[in-house]
Amino acid sequence: MEDNTKLHADVLVIGFGKGGKAVAARMGHAGKNVVLVERSDRMYGGTCPNVGCVPTKALVHHAGKRRPGDSAQEWYERSVGQVEALTSLFRAGNYDGLNGMDTVRVVTGHATFIDSHTVEVDSEGSRSTVSGDTVLINTGSEPVIPDVPGLKDSKYLLTSAELLYTTVLPRRLAIIGGGYLGLEFASIYRRFGSEVTLLEGSPRILGREDDDIADAVQTILTEEGIDIVTGARILEVRDNSEDATVLFEVGGDKRNVNVDALLVAAGRRPVTEGLGLEAAGVETTDRGAVMVDKFLRSSQPHIFALGDVNGGPQFTYISLDDGRIVLDQLIGEGRRNTEDRVAVPQTLFITPPLATVGLTESEARRTGRKIKIASQPVAEIVAMPRAYVVEETRGMMKFIVDVDTDEILGAALLSTDAQELINIVALAMRQGVTAAELRDAIYTHPSSTEAFNDVLSTIIRSDQ
Repeated sequence: MEDNTKLHADVLVIGFGKGGKAVAARMGHAGKNVVLVERSDRMYGGTCPNVGCVPTKALVHHAGKRRPGDSAQEWYERSVGQVEALTSLFRAGNYDGLNGMDTVRVVTGHATFIDSHTVEVDSEGSRSTVSGDTVLINTGSEPVIPDVPGLKDSKYLLTSAELLYTTVLPRRLAIIGGGYLGLEFASIYRRFGSEVTLLEGSPRILGREDDDIADAVQTILTEEGIDIVTGARILEVRDNSEDATVLFEVGGDKRNVNVDALLVAAGRRPVTEGLGLEAAGVETTDRGAVMVDKFLRSSQPHIFALGDVNGGPQFTYISLDDGRIVLDQLIGEGRRNTEDRVAVPQTLFITPPLATVGLTESEARRTGRKIKIASQPVAEIVAMPRAYVVEETRGMMKFIVDVDTDEILGAALLSTDAQELINIVALAMRQGVTAAELRDAIYTHPSSTEAFNDVLSTIIRSDQ
C-alpha cells in the first residue's frame, strides 16, 4: 500500500492464524468488507501450515522413511526441501483463498493500534491506516528463551521455526525442554541421524501424564538413542569456535554437553508486544495474553482475541473453535463460548504417537470418584493385528472409567494411529457413550480401532 492509504472494514483481522482466517472467509462470504493484516509474507495461514503442525509432521513422516544405508545429510536436506515446497503451496493457497475474494483484502505489514478501532500498518517503510467496526486479534505465540547466561547470544541457538528449515543436519543437537515440542523434535532429529540430548528441568518428562504413560514414552525414546536428562538445571551456554558447550547441573552434579545446534523448547508466549494494546484500551494478563471473557471479547467489547494470543490452549483446532465462537457472536445466536468445550484431545507426534483426552488416572483419583482402569500393552492386544502389519507394536493403551456410571473419564493411547483413535474416544465422551458400548462396538478388521474390543475388556476396579 502507498503512504497515507486509509481503509475501513466491517471486520479488521490482525494476524493470519487459523481462527482469524476462518472468520475472515465466513464474513467475506456473508458480504462483509474484511481487511486482514499479516506482518510476514512467510506466515500466510498462521503458525500451523508454515512453522508448526504441517512442517513438523511432514518431517516426522520423512524421518521415518530413511533407510539405514541412506546418507543422513542428503536425506535430511531433501526432506527439508520437500517440506518447504509443501508449506509454500499451503501458504500461497491461504493467501489466494482470502485475497482472491471480492470482499476480503490481505495487507502485509506490522499493525499497531492508534485507537480502539484503528491500526497503523507499517509495510516496508510505507505507512497506512486501517479501521474496523469489529476487530479480531489473532497474532499467535512465539518461543520463550530462558534467561540463561550465554543462551540468547549463542550463534548456535535456533528456534523451532529456524531449525525446521536448516538444511544442514546437526550432528549433535541439544534440546532444552521436555514438553510436546521438545519431544517431537528429539524424535524427528534422532531418526534423521542426529545425536540428541534432551534436557528437562522437571523430575520426569510429560509431567501431566501418569507415571506409566510417561515411563513408556521415555523407554521408547531412550531405546531410539535419545539421551534424556531430567532434573537438569541449565547453568550456562558457551560458544566455541566450532560448537557450543551447554553446562547444566543434575542433583548437584555439574555436567556439560557439546553440540552443533541448540533448540529451546521451553514454552511459548502470546505475541502482543508492539501491538499498541494500551492505545486500544485492551487489557492483558501477567503473561501478556489478551484478557478475554468466555465469548472471547476483550475489555473492549468490539475487539475479540482468538488462538494462542488469548492465553488458552495452544492448538490450531482450538483457534478454529475460537473462530466458531466469534462467528456465533457476530452472525449467530451468541451462545457458543469456551465453556462448551468437552473432551478436547491432543497428540504428541513421536513414533508411535501419544494421544490423550480427559482426565489422567491421578487427576481422576483427586476428584474422589470411584474409578476402574483398562490398560494393556499394544504388543498384547490380540484384536489389533494392524500393529503387527505396520511393524509397530510398541506402546500401550489406557482408559479411566467411572465405576458407578461406566462413563469414560479419560484415555491415553500410545500406539500406531493414536492420533485418529483419540478422536473416536473424545466423540464417545462428548456423546455419553459408555466404556461397555465402546468395548462392544463393531469395528472394521484389521484396524487399530478394534483394539478397543480387547483393551476395554481388561477393566479392573481401582477404588479410592
